[in-house]
Amino acid sequence: MQTVKIPVSIDPFRAASSRLVYQGVVPGVQLKRLNELCAGDCSDAAVSLECGVDLQGIVYLKGKAVTELTLICQRCMTLFTTEVTVEFCFGPCRTKAEIDELPDAYDPIECNEIGEVRLHQLIEDELIVAMPIIPMHQEIDCSAGSKDMVVGEIEPAHEERPNPFAVLEKLKSK
Repeated sequence: MQTVKIPVSIDPFRAASSRLVYQGVVPGVQLKRLNELCAGDCSDAAVSLECGVDLQGIVYLKGKAVTELTLICQRCMTLFTTEVTVEFCFGPCRTKAEIDELPDAYDPIECNEIGEVRLHQLIEDELIVAMPIIPMHQEIDCSAGSKDMVVGEIEPAHEERPNPFAVLEKLKSK
């Protein structure tokens, strides 16, 4: 296996019949949506991808993608870098019926009108989903540390209000 640029799109059925294996990179500048979510540019995504057919005759695309992102820590509001790793296993489908019949081990991916799958878009989607929901440093690395932050004032608890059903209680006893 040699390191190559990952193709933008492939025909998964032809690639699976040839049992193609790709190891390479998707340039970070081509991951525009991922870059928009980051505080800085993301690094190139290192991708390994295996195309094949399983024992049931199901075509699959299985792989792993790793990239480094610059995000803003939501505790201390400073920049930090984190590595995002995602593993995926897709079963390409041409029709809705194929999607319904696909085993749970595979996530369905629809082929476009010419029967191809856009790999760069697929990899970018997976990396976006794998991003941390609330990006933060580790507590020991964070300048805010474990200090609790308070934003605004907390109003004191109100006096206990009368029970609105107390009237019903009086009617019940009659």
